[in-house]
Amino acid sequence: MNGALRRYRFMAYTVGIGLIILVFVGIPLQYGAHSPGVVKVVGPIHGALYIVYLLAALDLARRARFGLLQMAAMVAAGFVPFVAFIVERQVVRRLSAESAGQPDPSPNG
Repeated sequence: MNGALRRYRFMAYTVGIGLIILVFVGIPLQYGAHSPGVVKVVGPIHGALYIVYLLAALDLARRARFGLLQMAAMVAAGFVPFVAFIVERQVVRRLSAESAGQPDPSPNG
């Protein structure tokens, strides 16, 4: 499970940073300055990395036996700015608590 968690964390940060660049740099440049260069480069890269992120998230969710709500949050994290970082922290806390034998600290269970 540690390998799956490491892959998920790496992809969550990668996709999260790519999405922030796309939304807060690329889109304003495309529409404000009529310069679509950043969107043309970062957009397809983010799209491809999002697919890899989904595979890593679903692999971790399967191994950790996450419920549908947790999996939906993990999927949404790749296309809502900043959510990837929040969900990643929740996943790490939950798995750390479970490995320590404590009850799940998240309100969603």
